[in-house]
Amino acid sequence: QVQLVESGGGLVQAGGSLRLSCAASGSTFSIHTMGWYRQAPGKQRELVADISSGGSTNYAISVKGRFTISRDNAKNTVYLQMNSLKPEDTAVYYCYAELEPHWTDYWGQGTQVTVSS
Repeated sequence: QVQLVESGGGLVQAGGSLRLSCAASGSTFSIHTMGWYRQAPGKQRELVADISSGGSTNYAISVKGRFTISRDNAKNTVYLQMNSLKPEDTAVYYCYAELEPHWTDYWGQGTQVTVSS
């Protein structure tokens, strides 16, 4: 099992930046992919970005060029640097980790990001 603890959310004005962090503990040796989803009120949860253990990244079209995902395997931590934030980025952001060999997903508790116009 893996436990995920997120930090870094908050309130920011449009055009500003925030950095989210997610620290994993437990069976971290089994983690393959880590990433971030978000869910805005009344909307489905959507993938924001993810990164594999080898460093391959994947971004939602809506955040490409503004958000950067990175990973420190030594610290078992994934980061999401969010720049040029827009009001439509307002959501609860959830960290997740996908574990081998059965591709089991674990989730953090979520952190609120609010972007004011």
